[in-house]
Amino acid sequence: MDFTLDEEQELLRTQIITFCRKELNEGARARDSAQSFPHDLWLKCGQMGLQGLPVPQDYGGVGLDPITTAVALEAFGYGCRDGGLIFSVCAHLLACVVPIWKHGSEEQKRHYLPRLCNGTLIAVNAMTEADSGSDPFTMSTRAEPDGDGFRIRGMKTFASNGPVAGLALVYAVVNSADDGLGGITGFLVEKESAGFRVGQTFEKMGLRTSKIGELIFDDMWVPMNSVVGGIGAGAILFSESMDWERALLVATHLGTMERLLEEAIEYARTRKSFGKAIGKFQAVSHRIVDMKVRLDAARLLTYKAASRLGVSRDVQRDAAIAKLFASESLVTNALDTIRVFGGYGYMQEYDMERVLRDAVGGVLYSGTSDMQRNIIASWLGL
Repeated sequence: MDFTLDEEQELLRTQIITFCRKELNEGARARDSAQSFPHDLWLKCGQMGLQGLPVPQDYGGVGLDPITTAVALEAFGYGCRDGGLIFSVCAHLLACVVPIWKHGSEEQKRHYLPRLCNGTLIAVNAMTEADSGSDPFTMSTRAEPDGDGFRIRGMKTFASNGPVAGLALVYAVVNSADDGLGGITGFLVEKESAGFRVGQTFEKMGLRTSKIGELIFDDMWVPMNSVVGGIGAGAILFSESMDWERALLVATHLGTMERLLEEAIEYARTRKSFGKAIGKFQAVSHRIVDMKVRLDAARLLTYKAASRLGVSRDVQRDAAIAKLFASESLVTNALDTIRVFGGYGYMQEYDMERVLRDAVGGVLYSGTSDMQRNIIASWLGL
């Protein structure tokens, strides 16, 4: 497969990198230290169209195909040094905006997508629970039919964007003895809804400018038109959104790895030890070569997965492979960059330690690396 960028994709990449360097990077280290969400920069990303890349223009998006969306997100990861902001944008777009675009009613799409795409409305995916983790079929959150709507009770945890979001895509189990309908169902819930409140906000090792916390639904009533895709369609809704997230969020990892590689090469060429550039020592040059190999392999896997979104059922397998390899490669490349820089890489001033802290989250969110291996194993018939 040839993933050479065309002229329009190259221009898009350049525009996004230029935007990121000009608008998003100043103060990134201080924001990380303060664990503050940059709402002003979020809005600038919305003006750039990053929160609505694949959404049709009729709904306020940019209308990019999945491959070009991957190109844009790779540029975002390359140009932006705020890993938390990158993650928040992707969690919003891929786990919330995409399922609304794909499965929402026309009324829901017209009402929510323009604001979700321009950044004036922030979304949170509310699936994970303390006792269910990556197994949605054991969730305890329930939605009971009540008049012309539902009464939702339960609690979600590790909800990325939860503390700052104005709209939640909530997954709950519907049990209805009257009509036999039931199963996991997605609901769109606005933060002003009675009975909906934000619980604890967590402090994290990395991605600290991206807020994450608990969401509590205490006897919250929602109307029937809040259902996304139909009663019982939540499992399909969530599974497809994870395919998009796993295939495309790691495109930002590619950009970060590209930037780390360039910085490692430049440092290895200019830093001298024992009378010569450290890049002349095989211990250093071979480490950098391995960084390049991992980057190129991750890029091919990611773009292959992106090319299958909406086209092939095999995308679940390909997305899991891309997510597994790219996320673990980012951790390894970040650590190798610190090794190339030595003591300087360990200092906050050079930002490598922050990239490494942010990278660790990649082997956990969107399904842990072990979960991706389980998915791949099932496709292998194991």
